[in-house]
Amino acid sequence: MNEFFRTFDEDPFHQYLGLKLVEAMPDFVRLRLEKTATTPAGIGGSVNGGVLATMIDMAGVAAVFTNIREGSQPAGTADLNVTYLRQAQGQWLDAEARVIKRGRQLCTIEVRVINDGQVLCAIGRVLYALKAAV
Repeated sequence: MNEFFRTFDEDPFHQYLGLKLVEAMPDFVRLRLEKTATTPAGIGGSVNGGVLATMIDMAGVAAVFTNIREGSQPAGTADLNVTYLRQAQGQWLDAEARVIKRGRQLCTIEVRVINDGQVLCAIGRVLYALKAAV
């Protein structure tokens, strides 16, 4: 496992959100957000939409890191699309990211945010840029 995954759970921003790596395999990642009293809240006590967008982005990036091609290095998120389907309620939320296309310069990742009752709360698409390693 590369450095990105070894240090993921210790990242201060991830700790603030309560975001942890649950599962990683080539082109797939599952992140979990454990809801706490300090989790930024939205309407009706749901998880804030900005937190969901961050989960989608971070899961997409992590999915790319599971299988970076030799000669490529990360260049950052190029586009992020989020569709909120319903309030994100529950004790925890999972962001499941799957790379659907790996190009030389862009990776396309689909992400689903599901609550502890297996209800789909949001879907997203991340385009992640790569550049040639120097």
